[in-house]
Amino acid sequence: MQNAGIAALGLDWRYLAFDVHPEHLRAAISGAKAMKFVGLNLTLPHKLFAVAMVDVIDSSAKEWGAVNTIRFEARTQSGDWLPVSEFEGESSDIIRSVGFNTDADGLGLALSEDIGLHLAGAKVVLLGAGGAARSAALKFAAEGVAELFIVNRTASKAGELVREIQQRFPAVKTGTDYPTGPVDLLLNATSLGLNPDDPLPLDEKRLPLKNARAVYDMTYRPAESALLRAAKAAGCRAANGLGMLLHQGAMALEIWSGRPAPTEAMRQALKKDIYGV
Repeated sequence: MQNAGIAALGLDWRYLAFDVHPEHLRAAISGAKAMKFVGLNLTLPHKLFAVAMVDVIDSSAKEWGAVNTIRFEARTQSGDWLPVSEFEGESSDIIRSVGFNTDADGLGLALSEDIGLHLAGAKVVLLGAGGAARSAALKFAAEGVAELFIVNRTASKAGELVREIQQRFPAVKTGTDYPTGPVDLLLNATSLGLNPDDPLPLDEKRLPLKNARAVYDMTYRPAESALLRAAKAAGCRAANGLGMLLHQGAMALEIWSGRPAPTEAMRQALKKDIYGV
């Protein structure tokens, strides 16, 4: 996806994957800074750890409490900071790391684009309470959902997240159990669905899928999880997490390059790589 976007923009860059143990994350960020990388993406579990490891935290990372994108900036002779990508020739050796988060806004765009959902005033059930669920929950609350119910196998983790929502967004009605009646969105932020033999991530006796107007599964491989198949059979609007992956990546490329991302070229590269189409 990123290399397709880079090529479409005509940039002489290359996007590579590195397997970094959490104990070595600080050293990896420092090494990338020393080598004057344009930037980095981080995946779990690094997103939470990196908050304390970057030099500057952007408002997006402050808001969601996680860093999934880092941009490296160099200081000019006048003392200003510019992205490393904007220097013609060799940049200064005085470089800082700036942490951003594009996950939450990527999710919001995907929900609007893929299932036509607008979060303000919505009634939402969120399955899971891990890092991905936390970003989603905070995004939902910040966008003004009316009700948010967080259901997790370990109830105490759901309770912690609910208490954070209550403290930061007291106007949002919250709970840690399935609600009664219809809901506007059921979102799966658990890992259930990655394997073909996985059970559904929800208790249909407590929340029949026919009660959900829309279902979004953050997983994108396979293209259609058991949850999405069941949701479509129940008449729900349904989508997988490919759109979220696309939009958070496109936003990262814009942060690094300062240019609009070629979203369609990136989308086609994603589909070809993941689904072979």
